[in-house]
Formats: sequence, structure tokens, C-alpha cells
Amino acid sequence: MTPAAPPSPCTPDGDFRRVGVEIEFAAIAPQAAAELVQSHFGGQIERLGPHRLKVVGTPRGEFTIELDAKYAHPDDALVQKARERGDDEWLHWRLVLHNRTRELIGDAVAGVVPTEIICPPLPWPALGELDALFAALRVQGARDTRDSLLYGFGLHLNPEVPATDAATLLAHLRAYLILADWLREQIDIDITRAMLPHANPFPRDYAMQVLDPDYRPDLDTLIDDYLAANPTRNRELDLCPLFAHLRPDSPHALLHEELVKPRPTFHYRLPNAQLSQPGSATAEWNRWVEVERLAADADLLARRGADYLAHLRRPSVSRWLDRLREWMKEA
Repeated sequence: MTPAAPPSPCTPDGDFRRVGVEIEFAAIAPQAAAELVQSHFGGQIERLGPHRLKVVGTPRGEFTIELDAKYAHPDDALVQKARERGDDEWLHWRLVLHNRTRELIGDAVAGVVPTEIICPPLPWPALGELDALFAALRVQGARDTRDSLLYGFGLHLNPEVPATDAATLLAHLRAYLILADWLREQIDIDITRAMLPHANPFPRDYAMQVLDPDYRPDLDTLIDDYLAANPTRNRELDLCPLFAHLRPDSPHALLHEELVKPRPTFHYRLPNAQLSQPGSATAEWNRWVEVERLAADADLLARRGADYLAHLRRPSVSRWLDRLREWMKEA
């Protein structure tokens, strides 16, 4: 499968826009997954803890492989404090106990919580390299979200934004709101993931606010309105990392949470992790590109937005999905 070209394929500097990918899976421990990454991309494995590793020095950048459980890893603040006070024997033994406890927690949950690979941002034409890695994970026994009702694993995309002005970001948010039901149908969201809160839809009232043609916020207003209506990371299109990057001095506590990593990207959390689907990273990117194509066509976006506003005032979801299917066949 070939990655689709977005309407804005390059940065202002002329480089291909990059896409970060995060994938969760079960049945392969972080050490084995790191070795598989190394076999595909080269580099060296660095062991940061019993359940967290990095593959560094690859031509594509740095990969992080870890159990997706906070308490399976040493607390960075405590580790740093121990380093700064190296002569404190009590703190040294506290750190030893802490590390051993976290290791045992990781051992205990290793069969329950997923292993996660956080890939470095790749130029979008190179996403096939990740498809090859994901296929190899499956061959080695990795299990994805379809393999058990207990699994609700995701594949997250972090596409570099084409621009950071309010008009561009608003257009992409509008396009996403319009196409969200179609994306959910195309992806066939796993029932377990649908019940979990990690990729919730946007509230109806917020969608109506954003799609109102008279809504023309500046960047600060766009950010403030988003955070007021969505005081959570758990949205199918999470804009917190982008807004934390754009407004590092914002007083809003959510933008300073530990798990919010500031970066100039959309954080698209909706897709399932489907290692059994060939070309899964490319397939999800190609669906995302439909959002960017709609965002780039101002006239079409306005018409589709008006139609969706009309839909929101009616109770039937099925009629809206029928229209979405017709539009996407025409695209």
C-alpha cells in the first residue's frame, strides 16, 4: 500500500511533513520488541529500566519501547533526586527498593497491559517502513486489539501540522468533526476500545460551536474554547499536545500534565491497533489524509459543515452516514 499525498505534503522549509506513530500490542515483551526494532532499523538498544528500552542511533531516529503502565517504571523525579544527592545512603536504599518494586509491578502486569512502541517521526512517504516492522511483530506472535475482548489497543498517528495559524487549525478541526462518523465506520472501532474513554467523540454542543460559519476565533480563543469544552486528553483527535507546544506559558493545568507531550502535531487517537491488517500504518494515514483534503477545500468544507450542522439538529445518525458514504465514493 502506498501512502497518500496530503494537500500540503511539505513543510515551509521544503521537507516532507513527518508523522509519529505509536502502537500497542500484547504477547511480546519490551526486550524482544526492541530487538525486532533493531533488526529493522539498526542502532543500539539502551536499557532504561526492566520494562523500558530505547533503540537509538538509527537512521530514522529514536524508538522507545515500554510497558504501557506508569507504575511499571522508576519515578524519574526520584531517580534524579538520588543522582543529585549521591552521598545520601538512606535515599540510595530507598531508590533500590523503589526500582525493585516497580520491576515487580511490571512483571505482574506484563500479560495484561500492552507493550508500546513509540516511533520517531518519519517523513510520510516512509510509513511503509513501519508497516514492515508491524508485520514482523505479528509473525513473532504479537497480538492486536482483535485477538481478545480484553484488548483495547490503539494505533496513534501524530501528523505534523501543515501550519499553526488559527484558520488552518480550525479548518482541520471542522473537517475532522464532519468525517468522524465515516472514520469510525471505516476503522470499525473495536468494541472494547469503544467502551474505554481513551478516544471519545467530541461533545455535540462543541461541534455545533466550531461548525458555526460565524465562528472565527483567533488562536488564543480557539485554544481556550477547546479546553473549556474538552478538559481531557481522551478525545479521538487530541489537540492538547499541539496547544501545549503553541502556548507553553498557558495557565491551563491540562497543558502541563505529565502525559501531555508538547509537539507541533495533531494527536489522532482513534485507530485500532491491527497488526493482522497489512499496511496498517499506511491505511490509517490514508484515511487521515481525507480529513486534510476536506480541510484544504474551503468551499466544500463550508458546504459539508452546513450539512452537518443540519444533521446535528436531527436525531438520525444513519442518514448522516449514508450521506458520508456517498460523498466519500465521489471523492
